[in-house]
Amino acid sequence: MRTRRQLHVLVVDDDAAIRDLLEALLRDEGFVVEAAGDPRSALDAIANRKPDVILLDIMMPEMSGFDLMTEIRRSSDVPIIFLSARSGETDRVLGLRMGADDYVVKPFSGAELVARIYALMRRRGDGAATAPARLRFGPLTVDLGAREVSLNGAVIDTTAKEFDLLALLAASPRRVFSREQLLDRVWGSSSKWQDPSTVTEHVRRLRTKIESDPRNPRFLQTVRGVGYRFEG
Repeated sequence: MRTRRQLHVLVVDDDAAIRDLLEALLRDEGFVVEAAGDPRSALDAIANRKPDVILLDIMMPEMSGFDLMTEIRRSSDVPIIFLSARSGETDRVLGLRMGADDYVVKPFSGAELVARIYALMRRRGDGAATAPARLRFGPLTVDLGAREVSLNGAVIDTTAKEFDLLALLAASPRRVFSREQLLDRVWGSSSKWQDPSTVTEHVRRLRTKIESDPRNPRFLQTVRGVGYRFEG
């Protein structure tokens, strides 16, 4: 049986890589996660397991997210967050008017998505969302709800991008991200104007703040020729 703090999230996306990324991120946050790669599987999960919130991709080959949401709304008012590469105002307005509760544009940061889920569930009056989970790794804590990083109990001052970068890496321990992937997920639509060295510099700054020995990091590790990973 799920505890009061565990929200059941259904991820609906035809892209297996996106599903895997979201499953890892959300499970590390303490959510119960189920993934569906097609509309039929999604409708089955909704009917039989009644998720608390659905993350729904718009651009799917068999049935668009818009059409699937219309089908879902025939029998359920489950909260739905659209995930889409479509950033235009028309698509956002259409999705919200059709009954979506929120609309998140890809690429997005993991920290932002988790915060939006908690915010949505709080608006819905779900008590399970009143205390967002914290990511704890020995002396290091990343509080996604408060957007705070603490080391040995002391709050560490971080910029918005430093926090988002650390939260994304910490949410998927040992998963290797290239600098380009980190740019896409943390900097989002502005990544096209950013140089990959931006990531390198932000990692360097974070190491000076959270590592006892920045030249021999425990948490933020470099994978030569590939990118970075977080070691818990």
